[in-house]
Amino acid sequence: MNTVDNMNTQDVREVNFDGLIGPTHNYSGLSFGNLASARNAQLCSNPQAAALQGLAKMRRLLTQGYTQGFMPPQQRPQLETMRQLGFTGSDQQIINQLYKRNPRLLSMVYSASPMWAANAATVTPSTDSGDGLVHFTPANLLTTPHRAMEAQATTHSLRTIFNNAEHFKVHAPLPSNNLFADEGAANHSRLCQHYGERGIAMFAYGRDGIDSGDQPSRFPARQTRLASEAVARSHGVNDDYALFCRQHPVAIDTGAFHNDVVAVANGPVLFFHQLAFATDDFATIKQQLAEQFAFMPLSVNHKDVPLEDAIKSYLFNSQLLAAPNGDMTKMHLIAPSECAENTAVSRYLNTLVQDEKQPIRTIEFVDVRESMSNGGGPACLRLRVVLNEQQRAAVNPAFMLTDAKITALEQWVKKHYRDKLLPDDLADPSFYTESLEALNALTDLLQLESFYPFQQTSTL
Repeated sequence: MNTVDNMNTQDVREVNFDGLIGPTHNYSGLSFGNLASARNAQLCSNPQAAALQGLAKMRRLLTQGYTQGFMPPQQRPQLETMRQLGFTGSDQQIINQLYKRNPRLLSMVYSASPMWAANAATVTPSTDSGDGLVHFTPANLLTTPHRAMEAQATTHSLRTIFNNAEHFKVHAPLPSNNLFADEGAANHSRLCQHYGERGIAMFAYGRDGIDSGDQPSRFPARQTRLASEAVARSHGVNDDYALFCRQHPVAIDTGAFHNDVVAVANGPVLFFHQLAFATDDFATIKQQLAEQFAFMPLSVNHKDVPLEDAIKSYLFNSQLLAAPNGDMTKMHLIAPSECAENTAVSRYLNTLVQDEKQPIRTIEFVDVRESMSNGGGPACLRLRVVLNEQQRAAVNPAFMLTDAKITALEQWVKKHYRDKLLPDDLADPSFYTESLEALNALTDLLQLESFYPFQQTSTL
């Protein structure tokens, strides 16, 4: 077992594990409170372009010297939930019943939402945990029905990727109880001076419990403080290194359904909107962080970038990166191309990089429009995992990317993914077959045996 005492701060890196977008990527508008999802509901999606855009982003990071992994798509349609609800017959018969009786349920079982790996789990590196292991708690995502179906498969994926018990511990998701609603790393930030040193876990939550009076009025607060406290406790995070800050109700009501829509952190830097956090909470937390290391808060004033523009452009759902070697002095921001097209955001970013006193020195725009149209930017697509050299070597190599593997995945996408998909297409029997054939080919490519449930119970 690796212990903190044996951790070499020079060989520790932040590894991004991006969600590989699945062949059923569609616009069904299932996520209440996600304005982009609602705005584009029922429009035609392009699963092939979505997956290729995600892979292109992964390749860009890999080419720049970052260590890059991925999480596989989950099996869709996910019909086990429908069987639990009393639907019977073959898979295709159930799909037909759903299409005729409740098309929204059909959209749910075909949702490709696991692509947003920031919601896969909360991660605690070995420097911060009580036992020197890297800890993962898969998110239960119970606030939205289509995402609540993910937890079991996410647990399986994480236990397959991080399958060495000497280095990793993947917990079960928190109980499916509204008191413990958990949305994963999208509401969690880790702040530190260097990756290999003990960090501060900062948990953002929207409500204390079921009936707390501090909730937003328009959209639901998805994360509870009790859930965040449970994750910190089970990961062995010392109380002195766990901070809990309430999301600003105005931010949630404006469309920041997760905190990573209005804030992003890396190393000692927290880049956030003025209305991201409840004022009193955050004033206390800033003081606590400043006592631990050279904390660098970078607040964006509402007057410079209105909250509505920040959310529409997903400015704070950018990836904030240190140098590939872990150097925190010159941060790199990978922002969605929509930021360059928004007048207020573009003007702010142009001014930002001219200020040499602040830590973000370079900005790069990426095209992830298919994901953005469904409500997820560059940061939504990745789960960050801080790993030392031994831990990186212990990761299942099938899920670590090279240039050649990205090329192979691109070829797989081009062969198996549609370039047009409408909600009514989900009832097409051939689409059902195509979806499972694509996943079957993916496991062949990755040399995985019986990874998906359908591979354990039937043959194509």
